[in-house]
Amino acid sequence: MADKPELPLDPAGKRGVLAYLAVAAVVLLLMMLFGLAMRLAQSEWLGLEAVYFYQVMTAHGIGMVAIAALGTAAILWYFLARRVRLSTGILYANLALFLVGVVLVLAGIFIGGFAGAWTFLYPLPAKPMGIWPQWAAASYLLGVLIVGVGFLLFYLDCARAILGRYGSLGRALGWPQLFGGDASEPPPPVVIASTVVTFINLLSILAGAVILTLSLINVYVPGFTVDALLAKNLIYFFGHVFINSTIYMGVIAVYEILPRASGRPWKVSRPFLAGWSATLLMVLAVYPHHLLMDFVNPTWMHVLGQVLSYTSSLPVIAVTAVGTLANVHRSGLRWNLASGLLFLSVLGWATGVVPAVIDATIVVNKVMHNTMWVPGHFHTYLLLGVVAMILGFMAWLDEAAARGDSALDRAAFWVFAVGGFGFTALFLLSGRDSVPRRWAVHLPEWLPYDRVAACFAAAVVLAMLVFALRFLIGLKRMAAA
Repeated sequence: MADKPELPLDPAGKRGVLAYLAVAAVVLLLMMLFGLAMRLAQSEWLGLEAVYFYQVMTAHGIGMVAIAALGTAAILWYFLARRVRLSTGILYANLALFLVGVVLVLAGIFIGGFAGAWTFLYPLPAKPMGIWPQWAAASYLLGVLIVGVGFLLFYLDCARAILGRYGSLGRALGWPQLFGGDASEPPPPVVIASTVVTFINLLSILAGAVILTLSLINVYVPGFTVDALLAKNLIYFFGHVFINSTIYMGVIAVYEILPRASGRPWKVSRPFLAGWSATLLMVLAVYPHHLLMDFVNPTWMHVLGQVLSYTSSLPVIAVTAVGTLANVHRSGLRWNLASGLLFLSVLGWATGVVPAVIDATIVVNKVMHNTMWVPGHFHTYLLLGVVAMILGFMAWLDEAAARGDSALDRAAFWVFAVGGFGFTALFLLSGRDSVPRRWAVHLPEWLPYDRVAACFAAAVVLAMLVFALRFLIGLKRMAAA
């Protein structure tokens, strides 16, 4: 079945995408400032009491997860809407619910004092030991739940539109071409990636909704209890799948934009189809590598998590990295801010996978998992992977509206790249020397790591300020283009 020509993009839908990205630009800058504040506090260059440090840490963690999802959802919607008929109303409903949920989360943290980290591990929200009131935990949990409801509607609409166009999950994933010998053109990359993300996130959000609801009940009815191990599995299944999906949404920008710049279409090969199909299953079962210290967890889950830690990241990143190199090599591509950021994003994603796999090895994990090594690996593929994908998409929309790169833009790119790699490298070096994560106060011998990292973090914030202002100033022009 040959794929139909691209559909015209609804102007209201484009404005919705721009609204998503405007929110993303502002919140990303704010979250980076929170991150800088924590590094300055650990460096003893900023006086920040421990109770406020953990509030900022909680806001930074949940905020980055949420805004990474919102920014990459804009990428998915913009390109998927050209292939299937998505609902503009659902696009706006998700944004509205997101903003309502964010207000509740921030109120719970900065007014109520909730500081239980983004993971809200049961039964911590209901057992604050006098640090935050009951309503603060409830506000936080309800806010996260409302954000989840918005995304649930978003993915249900994606599922409706994809199944309406392709008829089945298998067809949308190109299984007739992969397994059945069908010689017709397979679905385009945006459809394949969107189908995987939709399927895995419907499951992850439902798991998250269950544990958020149970935790919310437990806050007000302490006698209502949940098995703590089950709760932790639900939380990490929800969180791990959901944050991984942001990479799979963001990479759609690489598949769609780099070929337009290079003049070479992205080839949907059988390895490409196989890689995404493998990811569909493996990403759902890899999260137990975060529970290796929970010895009472079923052994088969530990084994599965260990094996998949070595394999789950390989199929999609391999076909994407090879495809990216093949697409740009000797293509005559004109490098600009958009193409540079998107190429950087693939490098950042691939680089971040390496320390992640190292940490997932049991003999390493039991020593390194509660050190700075872990934020080192996830900051690498989030900051230099996901965030770079979002920024690359923003730059491409601006350039499509006849806005060229300036010397400041080019300088900001290099400051972002060098600052980002330096910042994440300091996490890894700190973890190698067993500097613990989540500590508000650091020992004197750790301060050199913190202070160099804070300098790199400041550089990233400055670059992000340039990117955010560049995008926000051009919003009117992009909406009219």
